[in-house]
Amino acid sequence: MLGDSKLGPEQARRFLPSRFNVAGEAIDASGQACRSLACPFCHLAIPRSVLEIEPLFLSVLGAPASGKSFYLSSLTWTLRNLLPHTFRVSFTDADPGYNRALNASEESLFLNAQGDQLTPLGGLIRKTELQGELYSTVLSGGHVVNYVRPSLFIVRPQAGHRMAHETGSLTRSIALYDNAGEHFEPGQDTSTQPVTRHLAHSRALFFLYDPTQDPRFRVAEKGGRPAAGGRFGRQETILNEAAARIRKHTQLRPTDQIDRPLLVLLSKCDTWLHRVRAAGFDAPYLHSPGDPVPGLDQDAILRVSESLRTMLLDVGPEVVAAAEEFSSDVIYFPVSALGSKLETDPKTGLTSIRPTSIEPQGVAVPMLYALARTVPGLVSRLGRRPRPADQPSAGQRSGATARA
Repeated sequence: MLGDSKLGPEQARRFLPSRFNVAGEAIDASGQACRSLACPFCHLAIPRSVLEIEPLFLSVLGAPASGKSFYLSSLTWTLRNLLPHTFRVSFTDADPGYNRALNASEESLFLNAQGDQLTPLGGLIRKTELQGELYSTVLSGGHVVNYVRPSLFIVRPQAGHRMAHETGSLTRSIALYDNAGEHFEPGQDTSTQPVTRHLAHSRALFFLYDPTQDPRFRVAEKGGRPAAGGRFGRQETILNEAAARIRKHTQLRPTDQIDRPLLVLLSKCDTWLHRVRAAGFDAPYLHSPGDPVPGLDQDAILRVSESLRTMLLDVGPEVVAAAEEFSSDVIYFPVSALGSKLETDPKTGLTSIRPTSIEPQGVAVPMLYALARTVPGLVSRLGRRPRPADQPSAGQRSGATARA
């Protein structure tokens, strides 16, 4: 039964069920059992896990060419290996169809059949476009509306986790949203392009900031590695626009801060990490007595965050100001999606890498921290300092004992 009023003639027809078989499956007008679900408003398909498991919405934002696609691919690939092996938490696709593009990017980076060949970065992952397979088109009220399609994952405690007996309460369906950087520019979110409305529902926001796009940082570095494409530009405007949209859709006052974690991820840290004190940033883990599963070393994470904040105050104070005006809970992380083995192809002059040389650094730590903050007990936090949510402001720390 093809032909849907909102999705077009080639899509399966949606219907409100009134008949069911003995297994509880809906029966359509032709007498066939229907096992798929759709939203009654937009008619887009909804994986059953999204309805049956408590959702956790997370959003990644950043300027064009800041490296979000590379970061997300390195992040999800790392989590698939790190979470089960180290933290006894499974991390699986909730719906492979929704994750098709991200899975293809993971394969291009980490399972590349031509991994020893020098490949331009643009040949590994395509830039996130303003339309295409990452978006769903719906006819609504006589208008064509484009919705961004999230990547969907399920996280749950496994055997050996100290809270394995609480699997039901700790399992989450993660909806991870990634947009083209242009969508965060002023005027790009409209009634027919509501592509960043997920920001208002996200429990934690990841802002990817590329220091190498700032000429002041280049001067401080005295000639660091060029940013891909040689792009320069202001990035704090993305944060200001995101804050304005969240306030608009949550009815906050212009002076109100967002009461959720804002994780500022400073990318390409392999080129500039020598500027800060960041020992152990890639694996800030601690073991408590008798627990084989580590927790996050909260003290180490906050020390690195303070060091990064100090660096930013020297070369880009407006970024710190925008972040801490945006949220009452800001923390800074160094990340490198590809590692330090980038080369300039002598034949083309393009920034390139051999896929077998990719070594992500620190990419999983922000997500582990976000999970520890939003799903208490799934990932533990260990340390002497109070949690950032208990701090009066960013950069102000005091001693105390805390464990989440």
